Amino acid sequence: KGLLCGVLFVLSTTYIPQMRVPFTIFFAILIDFLPPKPPNRGAKLEFLITEDWYFWSHRLPVARAARNAGLDVIVMTRVNKHGDLIANEGFKLVPIGLRRSSRNPIREVLSILEIIRLYHREKPDIVHQVALKPVLYGSLAARLVGVPRIVNAIAGLGSTFIAQGWKASFLKTFVHLAFRAAFFAENVSVIFQNPEDLRAFTVSGIVKKQKTVLIKGSGVDTVHFKCSTEPVGIPTVILASRMIWDKGIGEFVSAARMLKQDGLNCRFLLVGASDPDNPRSISEETLNCWHNEGVVEWLGHRKDIPEILSATNVVVLPSYREGVPKILIEAASCGRAIVTTDVPGCREIVRHNENGLLVPPRDVKTLADAIRSLIEAPTLRASMGARGRQIVKDEFSEEIVVRDTMALYREILQKKLSSTINPLCGEMGKKG
Repeated sequence: KGLLCGVLFVLSTTYIPQMRVPFTIFFAILIDFLPPKPPNRGAKLEFLITEDWYFWSHRLPVARAARNAGLDVIVMTRVNKHGDLIANEGFKLVPIGLRRSSRNPIREVLSILEIIRLYHREKPDIVHQVALKPVLYGSLAARLVGVPRIVNAIAGLGSTFIAQGWKASFLKTFVHLAFRAAFFAENVSVIFQNPEDLRAFTVSGIVKKQKTVLIKGSGVDTVHFKCSTEPVGIPTVILASRMIWDKGIGEFVSAARMLKQDGLNCRFLLVGASDPDNPRSISEETLNCWHNEGVVEWLGHRKDIPEILSATNVVVLPSYREGVPKILIEAASCGRAIVTTDVPGCREIVRHNENGLLVPPRDVKTLADAIRSLIEAPTLRASMGARGRQIVKDEFSEEIVVRDTMALYREILQKKLSSTINPLCGEMGKKG
């Protein structure tokens, strides 16, 4: 920029000397308005995630590893309570208006246009998009802007794929077509959390097998979630998750009521907040009603999950379908026996009669029987807890998830990006 203005200034003042002062002023202003030369930088990695709390709880270790390897990390998310924490990590925080709950066509189009504008502004080398809307909207935006590499993470298929009826079938067909379009480009990689979701997408032709990667969940810090001996006294059973019906919370409450009516002396805890942005959210009124009835104790949102698990005997999650539920990985890491449903995602972490019990979804009687059998068998719980801890260390630790995700970043940078960024790949190989 400076060289260009200098050449123009010399030429103009040589042939028009009387214009030396005006041209000096003009070219000084021109220097300020010309676009700057792009600085030398590492590759840019941009996360697109609907909620800041989800980034903080599920993607922070990967983002830290990418930052430590030399990537510039950008986080695009709806900012609520975790914005300062994200910014203090050294990541660039880009607030967006995308909402999971919105079904307004105009709002959705505006969200897509916002993502297009921000991708164009930030010019990422890789976008890592997590969950349904970021994957669908972000893939469209990335292709229009020309983002070199797209990583789409399927964190679970959610209520869209669980619901029944003709409306749900129509919506599933539409979403399948949208996924197929999102995964069509050659520069797309798709992360699945369990092999059953991966198989379903590849068999149906939604995505080619060579574009897929299996990374089991978001990992767990096995030092933070350490193995501990069970508490003594009245046994405690917990279900910790967002308070939505598809987690099987209604079945858990019914099973607790059944067991208490049968005389089982046991505490049943619900840990987690209602989720107003989810159409299947359980109202606080309902949760308070259960709590006041005395059938369960609703603790609401808690940040001390390791301490809660250490004070627990059995962990339950009767979910209808999952990616790989983080709470079950955390429970197994703490050495707790688990009761969960025999559905994709849940059976990835729990092996029947090894580290827990699998029951059919929506089956209150079988769920209650499974909880009772573990409450009455402390020796079995201890052996299951030890086995669960080993499974986590072998397959689900934070180190494994970070290693595999960084390997994916390194691979796609080496294959697709220009030589000005390739030196970073070697640095990633050393640090990632």
